[in-house]
Order: sequence, then C-alpha cells, then structure tokens
Amino acid sequence: MDTTPSKRPVEPADLFRLKFIVGGALSPDGKYAAYVQSHVDPDKDKQYSAIWLADLTTGETRQLTSGSAVDASPAWSPDSQSIAFMSTRSEKGQLYVIPIDGGEAKQLTTFKQGIGGAPLWSPDGKYIAFTAVPIEEPRDQSKPYRVKRHIYRFNGMEYLDDVVQDMYVIAAGGGEARQLTKDETTNAPLQWSPDSKELLYFAMMATDSHRSLFPTLRAVDLVSGAIRDVIGGSWGSISSASWTADGSRIVFMGTPAGKKIGSKADVWVMPAAGGEPENRTPSLEVGVNGGLEPDMPVLVFLQKVIIDSQGQAAYVPVQTGGLIHIYKVALSGPESAVPVVAGERSVEMLAGDDRHLLYFVSDFNQPTDLFVSNLDGSDEKQLTCINDEFLAGLQLPIVKQLLFPGVDGTQVEGWIWMPSNEPAPYPTILLIHGGPHGAWGHIFNFNAQMLVGAGYAVIQVNHRASIGYGDKFSTAIKGDWGNLDYNDLMAGVDYAIAQGYSDPDKLGVCGLSGGGNLSCWIVGHTDRFKAAVPENPVTNWVSFYGVSDIGVWFGVEQMGGHPHEIPETYAKCSPITYAHKCKTPTLLVQAEHDWRCPPEQSEQFYTVLKANGCTVEMLRMPNEPHGGAIIGSIPTRRAHNDALLDWMNRYVLGKQAK
Repeated sequence: MDTTPSKRPVEPADLFRLKFIVGGALSPDGKYAAYVQSHVDPDKDKQYSAIWLADLTTGETRQLTSGSAVDASPAWSPDSQSIAFMSTRSEKGQLYVIPIDGGEAKQLTTFKQGIGGAPLWSPDGKYIAFTAVPIEEPRDQSKPYRVKRHIYRFNGMEYLDDVVQDMYVIAAGGGEARQLTKDETTNAPLQWSPDSKELLYFAMMATDSHRSLFPTLRAVDLVSGAIRDVIGGSWGSISSASWTADGSRIVFMGTPAGKKIGSKADVWVMPAAGGEPENRTPSLEVGVNGGLEPDMPVLVFLQKVIIDSQGQAAYVPVQTGGLIHIYKVALSGPESAVPVVAGERSVEMLAGDDRHLLYFVSDFNQPTDLFVSNLDGSDEKQLTCINDEFLAGLQLPIVKQLLFPGVDGTQVEGWIWMPSNEPAPYPTILLIHGGPHGAWGHIFNFNAQMLVGAGYAVIQVNHRASIGYGDKFSTAIKGDWGNLDYNDLMAGVDYAIAQGYSDPDKLGVCGLSGGGNLSCWIVGHTDRFKAAVPENPVTNWVSFYGVSDIGVWFGVEQMGGHPHEIPETYAKCSPITYAHKCKTPTLLVQAEHDWRCPPEQSEQFYTVLKANGCTVEMLRMPNEPHGGAIIGSIPTRRAHNDALLDWMNRYVLGKQAK
C-alpha cells in the first residue's frame, strides 16, 4: 500500500510560507558566512528577516538574531568576531553590532529617521560607515512645499529633499557619528580603501540632474574630508565598484554614455588616482551584470565586483539568455572572461574573498538557497535548504524551454510552465517581464507557480529588448515599441499552441511595468486574449515624459528624441493611441505611490476603455511604490494575488466572480 503523502497544487498563501535568502557576507578569516533569511509572521502579516551563520567547514547553520524585526546587511569586523548590521527593532532602522559567539546586540546609532544603506566596517577595524537622512525632524506634509530639483520625487523615496542620505562614520565601539558628506545628494558607500583612509561611494539624485539613476563615483578622505570625483556622472551608467587589494586601481561595471539604451555593461579598470578607464570585456557579447526579473518579497541588493588579492582577476555576474553565472575576468594582459560557477540555474553573487565565492542559487522550482565554492568554482557546497521540506509537499510545475523564430527569423527564447498532474492543452497566461531590458529565466517565480497551481500554463518570452542575447537584440525596439517585441510575444503563443501545450480559446495576458505596457498594447491590437491584467503600465509616452521620475531621459532614449521633436513616434508607441479598440476584459493594477509609472498612466487607459464600453476595473494599492504587487506589504501582495486569479478565472475559464 502506497503511504506517500499526496501532494497538493501551489496556492496563493504559499508565498507567505516560503523563506528566502536575501543577502550575505563572508568572514575575513574564511570560516563563516553570515546571511539574511526572510520570513513572514502570519500573526502580524509582516515580513521580517534574521541574520544566520553558516560554518563553511561543517555546513552547520545557526540563527544569530531573533528575526522579530528586519535585521539585514551584515558586515563583518576585520577580526571576524563581530557583525555590524541594520535593524528595525527600535522601529526606525539603526546600526547595531553583535558578537558572533553570543550576547546581546549593541545599538550604535539613534537617528530619528533611522539609517539607510548597508554598513561597512573599515579594514583597520576602527570605524563603521553607513548612510542616514541628515534632517532631524521630518517635514510637515500638510504645509505648502516648494520644489526646485530637476527630479524632485522618486519612486520608493517620495520627495527627495526629505530623504536624500549623507554618509557617516562612527567608532566601532560606539560614540558620536561624524558626517562625511553634505551635498543634497543620496550617497551610498561602496568600499573602504585598503588602508582605511578613503571611502569609495556613489553620489546620486543630484539637484541639477535629470538622470537620477546615473551616479558619480567619488572618494572621500576620512581625515581631511576632501572629496574627489573618480568618475563623473557624465561618463555613463555604473553599477558597482571596488578597489584592488593594493589600492592602486579601481574596478567597476558600467556602460559609457553614447551607447543605445539597453546596451551591455562591461568590466572597466582605472588608476585609483584618476585616469581613463580600460574596458576588460569588449569581446564579451552579452556583457556583465544583467539580472533576471524577480517575483519574490525579497530585499534588493547590489551585485558586487569581487577582486582577488593579487589584483589580477575580477569575479562578476554574467547573464546569458535565461542563465546567470559567475565569470572570472582578467584585469591585465590579454582579454579573458571565463565562467567559474555555471550550470542550468541562476547564480547571484553575494560576496567573495581570496578563497571563496558566496552566492545564492535559484531555479524554476527552487527559491533562493546559499552556496559557497572555491574561486575556481570547485568544492561547491550547498549551505542551506530552507524550503525543501515545504516544497516536497507541493505539485510543482513542469517547465520546458521554447525556441522559435521571430517575425524576422531571429531566434527567440522562452519557457512554458505547465501543471504536472493534468493533460495538455491548458488554459494559458502570457506573463510578460518588465524593463523592457529585463529577462525571464532560471529563477523562482511565484506568480507563475500560483497560476500553474490554479490549472493554467504560463508562457514567458524573452522578447526583443530583453538582455542576455547581445546588443542587437536588446536595443532592437528603440523608437519602435510594439513591433518586434509584440510580434515575438505573439510568435511564442503561436508556438505553444502549435506544440499542443496551450488552448487557443483560453488565453490571458498580464505583466508589470514594461510588461504592463505590452499587456495594454496587446489588447489594443488583438482580441485573442480573454482577459488582461496590466500592472503599473506605461500607456502614454508623452505624459510619462513629464510625470515619471525617469521620464525625461528614459522616454527620450527609448523614443529617440523629445515629444516636441518626434510627436508621431510618441503617439505610435503609446498604447493609449489604440485603447479605444480594446474589447478584452481588463483589470488594471496600480500602486498609488508609483512615481516610475505614475497612476495617471493607468487612469488614462481606464477612462478610454470605460468610454468605449470595454469591461474594465482597477485595483488600486494605497501607499505602494512601483512594483508594489511584488515588493509591497503582505496585505497588498495578497490582494494582488487574489485579484489576478479571480480575473483570469472569471474571463479565461468563465468561473463565477469571487
């Protein structure tokens, strides 16, 4: 008699039963990894995180902090005996230090508005650097307020005058914090110089800049307070930077100005004192960094450049199609970029030293788990299995790769997620990624899991503009949104139908941000979908230019000029132009504090659909930023999941509304 417990389909509430690895750091002595593990408290309906320790030799793990608050961003002391971290245990985030052998955490800061960025411990052990809002008392939001910044309000931050952060240092044993910057920008420390005399940092959100996401790379002298530009903000986009161990050079990942939006990033090296950066990966077709679109309630962390102690090699993430691997890049001599940690999976690097690489691994049916290996990828060890027992009781999807030609013959990659306990063809949801320069791939995606659990197949397509396939592919839609990208999506659906996976009479479509834009575009160009759920979309490029926190540069780079210069292009590429043709029942999902794709974008589309007799509703999410359906509060995420399933069930399957 079979006594194996029966497995059940994934359900919406399972998202809040999962745990995720959201950050980590290696101890300087090479013995331990500190990592951050998130969880949801079902009684409080809130997400919290705790810091854990993993012994790299034995593999044993133990919880270091209680997890009754958000404990995050661990930073080791140079002697490997203590960890500095940020915690919300006193409501506002503050800086704490805890010994790893037990004992209470010591609170080092009492900023009224809390601290911001991840703490950094100086190599000499004397200081800890961090960021904080310098304003003691928050502004009275009920009073009139004058703005003068070019970009005065930013998604997830609100009014920048109220929240821009300066850098501080404090003695490791406690005392009065010393302010290092006072310039009305948001400053984020990256790394101490090896001699502990300078701090390398990003300066962003300058008052006169409309490119808020393009940082200036600076260094501040700890003794004199002198600040110097290492690379000006006009150079281009920079995503990470590190000193070599001897302090003579700086290595960073970035894309120089003048490249088409969506172009690859490279590894660059330059003298620490200043000079012309040298590209060390010009022949790497897909570039470095990248990133697959997450769908998990996790904290966002910055991908790092890890450099060996000789300064001869950097270890960086590289995305190829739907895979992310860690590559070793030579910093001198002949060009060389080779994978050291690979496989059919997504590998996101967290930390490294002269012996180890620390990273988390995810795949279609595997949420994040922590791994460590030698620098060459050998002797890999899995340090955590935090969801294995829970997932063992679930019916997880079967995921198959789709490879098919686009309208111009270009090969396009995608995946179809299918129920493991039902025969094809399936009612199918086309789930579209954002960006548009994002990508799907080997990463856990709860929306797809949830939809498959409800009996749907889910199609994901890395349409034109997706990263991981080279610059020709990722820059193909400039000034021509809704052409190749739309046709790639339709070709993916056609291919899934032709393969017998999808029921052509039971199709739905949804997506967030750029995926919301394409969802709105689709329902204005075809009636083949029975239901649509666009989330936080761009629907009108002209108004987006004027109201989005990135509109004045992103819109120009995507369209090819300003609205007054090429009004026809802006109109041609805007879903609002075709909204009157929509006959598809549409549920718009909109975060009310989204300043990336502001509420008026959904509101315009909603109004046109209503005016033309189309079935349309809007789910509004108060106080949530862009992506609130993914990174928002637990009640918001729950409401989103329920609404998405209900709308698809109503109009794709014809079920009665909940």
